[in-house]
Amino acid sequence: MLTKEQTKYYQQNGYLVLEQCFSAEQMNLLKNAANEIVADFDPNSTRAVFSTEDHSQTRDDYFLSSGDKVRCFFEEGAFDSKGALKQDKALSINKIGHALHQLIPAFKDFSHSDKIRDIALDLGLARPQIHQSMYIFKQPKIGGVIRWHQDASYFFTSPISVITFWLAVEDATLLNGCLQVQSGGAAIPLKEQFLRYPDDSTELRTLHDMPWPDDDSAKPLDVKKGTLVVFNGLLPHFSAANLSDKSRHAFTLHVTCANTQYAKENWLQAEPSILEHLSQTQSLKSQTK
Repeated sequence: MLTKEQTKYYQQNGYLVLEQCFSAEQMNLLKNAANEIVADFDPNSTRAVFSTEDHSQTRDDYFLSSGDKVRCFFEEGAFDSKGALKQDKALSINKIGHALHQLIPAFKDFSHSDKIRDIALDLGLARPQIHQSMYIFKQPKIGGVIRWHQDASYFFTSPISVITFWLAVEDATLLNGCLQVQSGGAAIPLKEQFLRYPDDSTELRTLHDMPWPDDDSAKPLDVKKGTLVVFNGLLPHFSAANLSDKSRHAFTLHVTCANTQYAKENWLQAEPSILEHLSQTQSLKSQTK
């Protein structure tokens, strides 16, 4: 699937951009599936907000118990001072998470496709497994900042193995809050670890005093619809607020290697989905007959 030049670039820089790796039709299928979930969502059922700025929000049970469910989370700027939505429900959702890859057919088929599996294998995951999926809206005008972070902080394995698959369902530009990265992720230490304790309290523990990069030094990944960005768990990345009048939909997967030890302190402990070759799956089925 990947060329030697592409894998070398990934190893040296910590990320790889695969331009328009998927078709517009595939992106439209995912977008329509996400819109159907939002249409069926009762906005009065929760006021859960997703934020990487206020970590007290991540202690909410609605978030912590979502690893094997499909749940909607609001943008921080979605509500007025009285707690009412300031705009239509469809323009208020920050993201849907975290088991789309298991529970929603369109996302399950896409996430378990041969292309996703083969890219994971080419990037060094001997036994790739999906822990989490998210559909991110980055809504016009209110799409919030996602602060600098490393994904291994949230999907810690020994050794570190998590790879993020970030898919542009719509065009991502500097104006609507595209992904921005710091190159050289393979040589950067892990700065933080997000811990979940038995009583469901959480802590974002500092592991290294390395400062986060300056925003001005980041490399914006201005990509077209259907482009796939893959990056390792140590790559610092962020996205600025979306102040434009255009949304920036994206779909993400967090994939680790089943041969590594997944930390029992990670917030998400739902059973992962193993990405197997079709021949392996058929062989397992034949053995159970």
